[in-house]
Amino acid sequence: MGNPYRKTIVIWSVIAGLTYMALPSWSQWRPKDTEWPTYTADLGGSKYRPLDQINASNFSKLEIAWRFKTDNLGTRPEYKLEGTPLMVNGVIYATAGTRRAVVALEAKTGEMIWMHSVREGLRAAISPRQLSGRGLAFWSDGKGDDRVIYVTTGYRLMELNARNGQVVQTFGKDGTIDLKTGMVTGTGQQIDLEKGEAGLHSAPTVVNDVVIVGSAFKEGMTVPTHNNTKGLVRAFDVKSGKLLWTFHTIPKPGEFGNDTWENGSWATNGNTGVWTQITVDPQLGLVYLPVESPTSDFYGGERPGNNLFGESLVAVDLKTGQRKWHYQIVHHPIWDYDLSSAPLLMDINVNGKPVKAVAVPTKESFLYVFDRVTGQPVWPIEERPVPQSDVPGEKTSPTQPFPTKPPAYARAWLTVPDDLIDFTPEMRAEAIERLKHYRVEGMFTPPVVGDPNKWLGGISMGNATGGTNWPGGGFDPETHTVYVQAANSFVSAVSLRKPPEGFSDIRYVAGREDQPFRVMEGPGFGSAADAQQPGRRGGRGATAPATDGAPAGRGRGAAAAPATEGTPAAGGRGAAGGGGGGAAGGLLIQGLPIVKPPYGVLSAIDLDKGELKWQVPYGETPDNIRLHPALKGKDIPNTGMNGYNGCGVLVTKTLVIIGDTQVTSVTHPRGAMMRAYDKATGKEVGAVWMPAPVSGSPMTYMWQGKQYIIIAVSGGNYAGEYLAYALPDAE
Repeated sequence: MGNPYRKTIVIWSVIAGLTYMALPSWSQWRPKDTEWPTYTADLGGSKYRPLDQINASNFSKLEIAWRFKTDNLGTRPEYKLEGTPLMVNGVIYATAGTRRAVVALEAKTGEMIWMHSVREGLRAAISPRQLSGRGLAFWSDGKGDDRVIYVTTGYRLMELNARNGQVVQTFGKDGTIDLKTGMVTGTGQQIDLEKGEAGLHSAPTVVNDVVIVGSAFKEGMTVPTHNNTKGLVRAFDVKSGKLLWTFHTIPKPGEFGNDTWENGSWATNGNTGVWTQITVDPQLGLVYLPVESPTSDFYGGERPGNNLFGESLVAVDLKTGQRKWHYQIVHHPIWDYDLSSAPLLMDINVNGKPVKAVAVPTKESFLYVFDRVTGQPVWPIEERPVPQSDVPGEKTSPTQPFPTKPPAYARAWLTVPDDLIDFTPEMRAEAIERLKHYRVEGMFTPPVVGDPNKWLGGISMGNATGGTNWPGGGFDPETHTVYVQAANSFVSAVSLRKPPEGFSDIRYVAGREDQPFRVMEGPGFGSAADAQQPGRRGGRGATAPATDGAPAGRGRGAAAAPATEGTPAAGGRGAAGGGGGGAAGGLLIQGLPIVKPPYGVLSAIDLDKGELKWQVPYGETPDNIRLHPALKGKDIPNTGMNGYNGCGVLVTKTLVIIGDTQVTSVTHPRGAMMRAYDKATGKEVGAVWMPAPVSGSPMTYMWQGKQYIIIAVSGGNYAGEYLAYALPDAE
């Protein structure tokens, strides 16, 4: 019979062979400042290119140079395109569509050179991480062997010949590594290779001749078992596919941290994957792993202890995968404060002393800064007492870490009444009264059992909906300044309930017992090309249109609210409401966010001093604020918009560039804007119109004397598209 999967690859790889001779010579390839060779521009996560052809004087003159619509890369259009392309030597590489196809495009025109995709059937249809993927990786030996590397929807690692899209047959088995092999539950039970829960939609990280891959799972809000698949990070030889090392994010007996899983709970719990981007310092030989929560997101009664390496930054040896140091950002995680962003590797100067630093933007809106060699905090991080859980069986940590510098760059918690809506005295009074039904005790207010006679939920600002999520931040290596966007008005009310009989072996899951139980499957689930469609376009969680004024939910945790119907997060997972970041329901005041503006902020942080250089509202005032009848005649300064997933920064020689995540129409034709801010002051210096909200971080490159910016847009009724902007030829 042969290899049916190999046949699938051959059948569904489309090769534009006639363009092969037109491609530039690759034998002298080297990463250049004019290219974008990795997902975050470089291995340190900077998202920085020292280009300035596009600057404050001409940004608003940008025009669409070319566009690439992704509708036909799958069985139907995709409405949640999160990708950031690469550009190497005049060729764009990107993933797109409901099959997560890989495309190569001409950098000047966007013309397709080749396309590759696979059909994985049920394996992809039930994958915990669907969508088109956020990106891919590139590798070259500098002698003509050039490869594109990506993770399929069904969690296979594949290598393609960068010239023509053909599978590199010498890599792994016939060009493929089955990443489910070696993924286990319990004390070492191999998961089913078809139906077992494991996936990834971030880009692999390639350094030297090593490719590093993390792992991800379903949302942890209403899961059927705490004994879920265990997270792994693995390194493979980029040429052969040989497994080089494995790092267990849940330590096994004999490994460092195993004792933090009390009562042997390491053996009966899972997750703690690394689902976001991994960064590397090749000179130090260290890999920086941002680790997510253990199973489950909001209840940890089945896993007493601090649960290393849950919600930790871990530095491991590039050659061996051995832990060198770690820092746990949250002890015994039950807030969904996953480390969601690529660690930023910067060389800074603190009090006249050079420091090789690593800085991690977070959902909490704190930037945690460490010496990346030793793991010591650059500025003190204090363990402070925090509120304790009253949920039966739960045992929270008595203290949690709080950075002393830099200060939080957005709201880290809700302060009553100072942070509450204040457009009118009546609105603030209503907000104060509303919050009497919720537990509000700071950043680590624990989840509560949802009970209308006591608490409807525990209030959080970060977790799945606030602060900085997977798009992360960026930095200027010359000025030692971090630039990061943060949502500033998503308020989550996290409540728990006992699951219905037979649904789960976890004692408490997200929800309220006085309301119908709702399974929360997370973003993108059901959107894969071969997923069954339950009567609405695009499947569950990702491709159904969002209400006008707000893009479709984005990123990890965007498709279902932590609180069940009746007390949804304000603008949280799957929020359908419009501007300012609001869902209809319990935490809105007359349809407006319960907190006062700004709703989203863009901040510049001086890492030599550990101080905010500037902070401005991100975007513009949403339509539902401008047009709200209660605010008619009031002079409302720019509120900004609650930019959540998708709106990553791009840093150039003089600008910080970011796209709007909401559609507006009052100041321009209905659509969204890509905006440029002066790096030194935060002043908005230009904007260009986009037909839909941003949904993937922008990138830039220079080719044949012209600078381009590519940005992914999608959401609402607008299917995924890559837009390439450049200045008119006359400029």
